[in-house]
Amino acid sequence: MRNKLLRKEEKMDKQWQDDEEYKKEEAADVCACCRHKQTPRPEEERKKLQNRVNRIIGQMNGIRSMLDDNRYCGDILIQIGAVESALQSLGYLILQDHLETCVTQEVQKGNQDIMREAVELIKKIK
Repeated sequence: MRNKLLRKEEKMDKQWQDDEEYKKEEAADVCACCRHKQTPRPEEERKKLQNRVNRIIGQMNGIRSMLDDNRYCGDILIQIGAVESALQSLGYLILQDHLETCVTQEVQKGNQDIMREAVELIKKIK
């Protein structure tokens, strides 16, 4: 029984090492200091996205004030719905840009794995 457990533990160690090697390979495409991919955006597009984010932050601050003022639940829920809608719209804009630029470029380079990533991203912002 003990030998069986040791073999299982060794197998798990091997899987972990394989995972670590995979992570190292994936990290080759990203910034070494932070391990994040970067997407350069034109200044005008970046400002539009930042304006949307600032508007969402303003709506969130409004919700906080409404809670502090003990406002009617229905009014707060309406504002929460507005924030959710604004976040969804922001996500769709970024997804569209991602598909039109990053995904298209990677597919042209022959990277078919990018399609799996794109599908996972679409699932996350549903």
